[in-house]
Amino acid sequence: MKNILIFIGSCFLLLCSCTENIDTSARYVFKEETILSYLQKHEDYSEYVKLLQVVPISQRSKSTVFQLLSARGNFTCFAPTNKAIADYLQEQVEAGFVEEPSWDSFKTERLRDSIRKVVVYNSIIDGGDEEFYETYDFPPGNNYEFGRPNMNDIRLSVYRPQDPDSIYINRIYPINIKNRDIPAINGVIHQMEKVIAPREVTLKTILQEQLDGYESGYVVMARLIQACGLMDTLSKIRDEVYEQLYLTGMIEEKTPANGLATMTGGYSYAPEHRKYGFTIFAESDEFWQSAIGKPAEDITPQDVQEWVKAGNYYPEAIANTNFKSPENLLYQWTTYHILPFKLSPDRLVFHYNEKGYDYVSSPGKLSIPVMEYYVTMGKRRLLKIYESLESNGIYLNRFPIIDNSRHGTGHEIGCDQDKVGSKVIREDEKLDKRTALNGFLYEIDAPIAYDEETRDNLARTRIRMDCMSFFPEVMNNDIRRVPLTDAPHQWVHFPDDSEYKYIDNLSINEGSTFVYYNAYGLKFGSLCGDEVKCVGHWELVFTLPPVPKRGTYEVRYRILTNSDRGVAQFFFGDRLDAMPAAGIPVNLTLGGADPITGWIEDTGIDDDADAEADKQMRNNGFMKGEESILILKNPGTTARSNANRNIVRRIITRQTLDPDKTYYLKIKSVLESERSEFYMDHIEYCPKEIYDNPMQAEDIW
Repeated sequence: MKNILIFIGSCFLLLCSCTENIDTSARYVFKEETILSYLQKHEDYSEYVKLLQVVPISQRSKSTVFQLLSARGNFTCFAPTNKAIADYLQEQVEAGFVEEPSWDSFKTERLRDSIRKVVVYNSIIDGGDEEFYETYDFPPGNNYEFGRPNMNDIRLSVYRPQDPDSIYINRIYPINIKNRDIPAINGVIHQMEKVIAPREVTLKTILQEQLDGYESGYVVMARLIQACGLMDTLSKIRDEVYEQLYLTGMIEEKTPANGLATMTGGYSYAPEHRKYGFTIFAESDEFWQSAIGKPAEDITPQDVQEWVKAGNYYPEAIANTNFKSPENLLYQWTTYHILPFKLSPDRLVFHYNEKGYDYVSSPGKLSIPVMEYYVTMGKRRLLKIYESLESNGIYLNRFPIIDNSRHGTGHEIGCDQDKVGSKVIREDEKLDKRTALNGFLYEIDAPIAYDEETRDNLARTRIRMDCMSFFPEVMNNDIRRVPLTDAPHQWVHFPDDSEYKYIDNLSINEGSTFVYYNAYGLKFGSLCGDEVKCVGHWELVFTLPPVPKRGTYEVRYRILTNSDRGVAQFFFGDRLDAMPAAGIPVNLTLGGADPITGWIEDTGIDDDADAEADKQMRNNGFMKGEESILILKNPGTTARSNANRNIVRRIITRQTLDPDKTYYLKIKSVLESERSEFYMDHIEYCPKEIYDNPMQAEDIW
């Protein structure tokens, strides 16, 4: 009965993001086939064609998917055969939805129509104006997702077993070896041997299945999350209030009068949805059985709390039975394993313009380390996600030795055993069973905790954070760093606070247009290919991530300067109602070419002279760009190079920061112009131990 309810519930979550205004101007212009005409000429797809004729594009459209696939476009069609559909109907008989494998035997029309949509919507990816997916364009790694969602608003994943000719969708739906990459005027067809029907469940459901014994391997983690009162949080899928505002046209679209023009002459789009997302990193039951000495089914939350207490992982926490309290030891342990971001296996870290990496010719060949820092759920704490050529996988809280001298390679050259971190198992054969509409549950190979050792390691690290990693909403809604061929819109603007507070960690004043600019593939100097801009008389307040330990830090702001930028006054503090100014207003147009910055080109041979030049530039409140980031527009150069003087880091403040306080960065335009841009790439926290170390100067990377 439980599975039936899950299925029925999931049917009502079906959404369609495809174009509703069908362009029929190019029908049958050429001798080649459209996807529809090809399907109609092959009897193997006759049942699928019948479904296409009756399934509408969306709840708001009378047009059918049949019409869609006859029109101009770029569609990837995973077409099930008649046998695949017959087998799927038999599965519905076994699940108790129908008495016999026939579309006429469903108990209600509503249920029948919902299941028809399951078959059709999951089989089609609309590539919009960009592209469709032939098999050589499929994501390169196992469990990696397609850049665009299907008509059911689900991003499918790819799996290739050891047999190089076999390709599966979501690990369990095989593509026919012979009948794939069938070309059509408006896309490509892949014959499916099974109907693609991903489970439409939440992480709460996946955890409940562990508790109920339907699945196994992570029962202890499920029990901890339940004890901490987090199950309902992990059931959230989307913000229905925003959904209705968008559907009814209450979310403003941008025009020449109020928008920020794109480089192609268009204007930005508002997000269609405001979804929630989560990522759980879990020690396996096998780990807990070994650690505690009991079968997983017998391990209680109290057992785990006693184990955590014995390890002295959170000495300041309270070890009582009030597991739902943020001060409780078990609550702090558990929430450190959960991020409010939906991170698919290919988006745990971003490879793009790190030195030595070639995202075009060799996207699978890694180079120097890349890392992201995210704020966990519960008490705000940092979790580091890391990957390099030498790490052989993605790790949490890895702190290796890096060859980061002035003439070093930037590569990882070693790692102490106590700093290896915890490996994320992202090619897990059963990950599909732990993939939900709102997130993922990954196994990790060693426990993680925000203990003194982790905090000390982070406090001895220059923490460089892409500003988009502050905002879960940008990741959860597939806005951040999607390849341009997959991104529905390259420029996305967010409502200001008077319209709707879309981003929790950002306040946007009324009348400003705050835009995420996806520069992936444009060869800009932005970290990870991310940029944010704003026009209007902007006043923006960022909620910053926490520092790891109490200490003195420099807070830095990185920018690509040009004449479009404005002049900003920075404010920094822990009180929104009384935030002091951080220095004098900063002219965001000033790059390395201006004498105010003190920018001097490296000699490359006289290290003492180059270090002294860096010191003088710091005295002016500036730093050069990073040696670790390639500027793809100027081949062979880095953000530190002479050719890229417009890339600078500005020191906002130096002060003592406390990990238990929340700090805010306010950036306010001081110009009357409504068109001068705000721009930001990333923020750095640099501890005094690094920037003011008398024994070793801060590295240039």
